[in-house]
Amino acid sequence: MSFELIIVGGGRMGSALAEGLLAANWCQPEELAILEPSSTQRDVLAKQFAHSRVLASLELEHVDPSSGVLLCVKPDHADAALRNIATVGASRVLSVVAGLSTARIESSFVTPVAVIRAMPNTPVLVRKGVSAIAGGAHVTSEDLTWAESILAAVGSVIRVSERNIDVVTGLSGSGPAYFYLVIEALIDAGVHQGLSREVSRQLVVGTFEGSAALLSETGETPEELRAQVTSPGGTTAAGLRMLEGRAVRAAFLEAVSAAVERSRQLGR
Repeated sequence: MSFELIIVGGGRMGSALAEGLLAANWCQPEELAILEPSSTQRDVLAKQFAHSRVLASLELEHVDPSSGVLLCVKPDHADAALRNIATVGASRVLSVVAGLSTARIESSFVTPVAVIRAMPNTPVLVRKGVSAIAGGAHVTSEDLTWAESILAAVGSVIRVSERNIDVVTGLSGSGPAYFYLVIEALIDAGVHQGLSREVSRQLVVGTFEGSAALLSETGETPEELRAQVTSPGGTTAAGLRMLEGRAVRAAFLEAVSAAVERSRQLGR
């Protein structure tokens, strides 16, 4: 039996994408398969996706000319997975593997294959992710639309050129970790000033959620919204002056630069 989509890798990202696709009615459960080498994880997936197929291996019978493959493995498992995908004759691959270029994926196949490279971030787990996609040498607009429809089930999608995917990785791919670090620091700051950790956590997380919603829903720029909170000579101005004095802005510029360079190294 062939499948409309085969997700290679049933970890957190692969299972989140499967959930989002099924919730969005992108395909019928029986048209979706998940390939997972770990028997323990296969048992978990079989319960989670009772009406889809969970595979231990990928066979010729699982793929036909209309089948698509979603590659969701760790970078060090990618080459072995690609050899398997090439063996069964898949003709369309969407990869969310960090640092893996479309050219490297294409080189695993003896015939032309449509390869789309994507960089989603972890909020796809709650269907609030943002993903960027870029097409390889043999990709058509139809292929890009197909890839976009998959990732749109778990958030928003932006099309970029492949040369910018490493920048996307360092910015939005790593971005949640930067935000979590800031949240951790602010919670600690509240505790340091005498709040309980739970009260501080509620204040910081609520402020973060509300500020993000305000930015998204008003259409105003971060600079405009920051200015609205910052009265001359007020408390916010004092706090911002300290952050600028400690070069926090420059630290974020350098953090993204370091992450982008690391993504480029992984792709070499």
